Amino acid sequence: MNKREPSLNFIFITLLLDILGLGLIIPVLPKLIESFTNNDIQTASRDYGILLGVYALMQFLFAPILGSLSDKYGRRPIILIALLGAGIDYLFLAIAPSLGWLFVGRVISGITSANITTATAYIVDISPPEKRAQNFGLLGVAFGVGFIIGPALGGLLGNVGLRVPFLVVAGVTLLNVLYGYFVLPESLKPENRRSFSWARANPIGSLFGLSKYPIALALASTIVLTNLAQTSLQSTWVLYTSYRFNWGTSEVGISLAVVGLTAGLVQGLLIGKIVPKIGERRALLVGLTISAFTFVLYGLANAGWMMYAVTLIGALGGIAGPSAQSIMTQNVQANEQGAVQGALTSINALTGVVGPLIATFVFGYFISERAPIHLPGAAFFLAAIFMVIGIVLAINTFRRLPATSVSAVPENLPPPMMH
Repeated sequence: MNKREPSLNFIFITLLLDILGLGLIIPVLPKLIESFTNNDIQTASRDYGILLGVYALMQFLFAPILGSLSDKYGRRPIILIALLGAGIDYLFLAIAPSLGWLFVGRVISGITSANITTATAYIVDISPPEKRAQNFGLLGVAFGVGFIIGPALGGLLGNVGLRVPFLVVAGVTLLNVLYGYFVLPESLKPENRRSFSWARANPIGSLFGLSKYPIALALASTIVLTNLAQTSLQSTWVLYTSYRFNWGTSEVGISLAVVGLTAGLVQGLLIGKIVPKIGERRALLVGLTISAFTFVLYGLANAGWMMYAVTLIGALGGIAGPSAQSIMTQNVQANEQGAVQGALTSINALTGVVGPLIATFVFGYFISERAPIHLPGAAFFLAAIFMVIGIVLAINTFRRLPATSVSAVPENLPPPMMH
């Protein structure tokens, strides 16, 4: 097994199966929570936001630890641990007799949720700098394809029973563990490994670690705001479409499948053509602008078909993510990619704690009788505001940085630890 060459295909399939499982439960999890609240959508939206926040909080606390461990022991074992934790979580969701058990499962999953982080570092390990944006696009393809099949299948299975998708996803995820154990090779070379440090592994310390890399640190504020916007979309999509258009699990699943299809097409076919032509910085700004416009249109939609039309436009915003990742990783040493990706995941997780709480509260408030106006799309309008502020900050950052997209990796840093 140790003699095999690392392959992007292995990590792509692993991520695809992982995301497929995640997509299966999205259409039904809010409905399952609603079943514990006597079908009170305002209470369910609040509990759903808290559930997402608890998961993100665990991710914030533990992702830097697992990221730093991957820098010492390699990417492969951390990916397998993350998958195993997710499988256990899905089993908890499948058999949960009360809302409290759902929280137990989410805590376990949040603690071990380093799969995307470590997979990102894996891609960095095996990709030359000029290919990283394109290869990060493949990660987007995995998301796209997984969210094409997963939500549609989850919506159909949800019609059979709200617990059925969780049983299926548990099986898929645990099979993914076996697949990774027998097929996934290690990507991190021994000379690029370094010792574990609690100073780097704690979430606050990992954020300070970004200070060595001006571009990564400068873009962090934009990432925070855009992540707040994205979590608003993710945490209220099912609630919003169910409330405003009376969509069931099948309709929600199909809509998310369309989101996945359009995202996959953009990430797989357009990233490699658009980004080299217009540059990573411009691609980032164009993508964020499209996304801001998309949020406004989602909030204004008054018919279900409009959500599909807006999705076609919004998919083009997908050029922003890989561009930002590429700008950052090209300014980080090979033996610190895992830690930096862990720090970025901590930022994502921290916004994931706050974002769903804000979005679901705003949604619940503006559909209640207490609101001064009835505005179901309020969470989307707030997301658009977050995105616009992020764009302004990104423009300001680029004005203060060198004209080239890539700056030199800082010199005089400690050499990689040998093991």
